[in-house]
Amino acid sequence: MKSIFGLIVFAVAGSIGAQAALAQGTSAYPNRPIRYILPYAVGGGVDILGRIVAQRLSERLGQQVVADNRPGASAMIGSELLARSAPDGYTIMTANIAHGANPFLQKKLPYDTVKDFAPVTLMALLPNLLVIHPSVPTRSVKEFIALARSKPGRLSYGTAGAGSANHLAMELFKVSTSTDILHVPYKGGGPAVIDLVSGQIHAIFLTVPPALPHVKAGRLVALGLSSNKRSSALPNVPTVMEAGVPGFEVYEWQGIVVPAGTPAAVIERLNREINYVLELPEARERISGLGANVKGGTAAEFAKFIYKELRLWEKVVKQAKLRAD
Repeated sequence: MKSIFGLIVFAVAGSIGAQAALAQGTSAYPNRPIRYILPYAVGGGVDILGRIVAQRLSERLGQQVVADNRPGASAMIGSELLARSAPDGYTIMTANIAHGANPFLQKKLPYDTVKDFAPVTLMALLPNLLVIHPSVPTRSVKEFIALARSKPGRLSYGTAGAGSANHLAMELFKVSTSTDILHVPYKGGGPAVIDLVSGQIHAIFLTVPPALPHVKAGRLVALGLSSNKRSSALPNVPTVMEAGVPGFEVYEWQGIVVPAGTPAAVIERLNREINYVLELPEARERISGLGANVKGGTAAEFAKFIYKELRLWEKVVKQAKLRAD
């Protein structure tokens, strides 16, 4: 895995040949609209945050940043489209947690996750909340673990499908706690939540905003957060780490990537402008309203983050013997 980090860092600068070929147009970048691939459906977290950034980024760059939703196959459709795009800065994409897990979940990818993309910046981290149906006779993470261990395979959890954030979070939880909880995949997070509220399944890891109304209404019970600190929206709910699972920390993350070979000057410009957008009070307020922690940072820092994600999900997928089916 050490070589993977080297490849990711190399992708930040792009290949020397590609930079030479595109150098002539770099100084005028951008001089036409930018295509912004959002590899999930309209209305989801990736779409909402992406459009917040796109609007302000258009103003900063003086060119329209056009959102292009390409949902499907756990972000692989959009990712393949980006990988085949010209490395000129006129096609960008939001990558998320699936970016780090797909190389290990999928038997074959139509692109190389490490070699075909260059990181620009991490935008946000969205912690997940472990929630259960009130009929489950536990009110803490420790009690939930004890119940799951006493009834292996009897408790069930819902997800938006194999490779989704809630799937990966629970599989990490299972590996970390030596529990056996049945995976019930759905064709989206919405149907999974509906079945959880009705008691058809027992648990789910869900980002805070969609979980909060159900928790406050008593339809669901919040046990713990997947982040390293508590949420101001639920100050009395501990983190999973606090509740007795050392080192448990997982996020639905979102960041910008471009095709490998994109000139370093273009990556630097995109990084600078996106970081500026993330610091705007209105943008920060809207993104925080999604339950996200606004991040930003350098391309190199994002490369290190992706490397850590690849290492994490390689380990979890192997230990849990997962597959995307």
